[in-house]
Amino acid sequence: MSVSAGIVGLPNVGKSTIFNALTAAGAESANYPFCTIEPNTGIVPVPDERLKTIESYIKTQKVIPAALEIVDIAGLVKGASQGEGLGNQFLGHIRQVDAILHVVRCFESEDVVHVSGSVDPLRDAEIINLELALADLESAEKQIERNQRTAMAKDPESAKRMAILEPIMAVLQEGKPARVALDGMDASAQRLAKSLGFITTKPMLYVANVDESDPTGASNPYVAKLQAWVEEQGAAMVVISGAIESEIAALETAEEKEAFLQEMGLDESGLSKLAHAAYKLLGLYSFFTAGPKEIRAWTIPAQTKAPQAAAVIHTDFERGFIRAETYSLADLAAHKTEVAIRAAGKMRSEGKEYVVQDGDIMHFLFNV
Repeated sequence: MSVSAGIVGLPNVGKSTIFNALTAAGAESANYPFCTIEPNTGIVPVPDERLKTIESYIKTQKVIPAALEIVDIAGLVKGASQGEGLGNQFLGHIRQVDAILHVVRCFESEDVVHVSGSVDPLRDAEIINLELALADLESAEKQIERNQRTAMAKDPESAKRMAILEPIMAVLQEGKPARVALDGMDASAQRLAKSLGFITTKPMLYVANVDESDPTGASNPYVAKLQAWVEEQGAAMVVISGAIESEIAALETAEEKEAFLQEMGLDESGLSKLAHAAYKLLGLYSFFTAGPKEIRAWTIPAQTKAPQAAAVIHTDFERGFIRAETYSLADLAAHKTEVAIRAAGKMRSEGKEYVVQDGDIMHFLFNV
């Protein structure tokens, strides 16, 4: 399955710098507002150490990690939902992604102007969130007006939508994201709500962009302030340095990148942090297929059953699904080869009701 995340934030918070570093796609980055006008898109591999482990036991021609599409969306300003700055023309781009990466500036710099004249991460985050909520409020008003007419004509689908739109409208009028209204809905209503195109039903991950002198943000008062606020929202946050990610992106080999991370006192790159946090935010798992031609990671939602996981590879696999042969990374580490795994009775045969687990290594048997 394809997974996408849109980078949003005020102008000059480091969105394009981070995008360039993560994707090496060459999006323009400059010290003036609205440098990004059309959204830039890049596909980045999702780092997964489990692929290296599998490859150490199963020799293969190539290794293909899962992928994350990242969209760099132009900076929004206060009043964007009413046409300020370059207006709400960019809000439509945000509606297309699965998750939102909200970049918040947590560094001082005389060389990089701030659109509001000073650094204040809470003010900046609230400006963006309010503009997204106001854009959704306008959409909700239009949808309610349209569905009221058809609901009065006894249209059952319009009545269902009205039952969802009204609580969403109520929270948006309070300046809160639409996802707040989803908390009290059952799974079916939540699915319908998410299909209505509201930006603020999408999960949001806050990205604190810090100076390279303190890449973990451990002694950064802006980070501490933002972290406390994010936790109050029940949201998640990662801390990365766009400047450091740019330096990592310029290095040519994995060994050089690993040495640089160690030198900076970092356990993993910003891409790794973002990708793992985005997967957790979206409730996604990876399963693997492994053989002499390729070892590959495949992305699925949690609680996916075997036939639907097979469909991610090819729809014929689901249509003609017979069973899945499955083993774990621990089985591979213990027995070294699939032949030994099978001989030890650790190769499991799973049917249509099997729920695929994160990290499963699978072979699908099918007949069409």
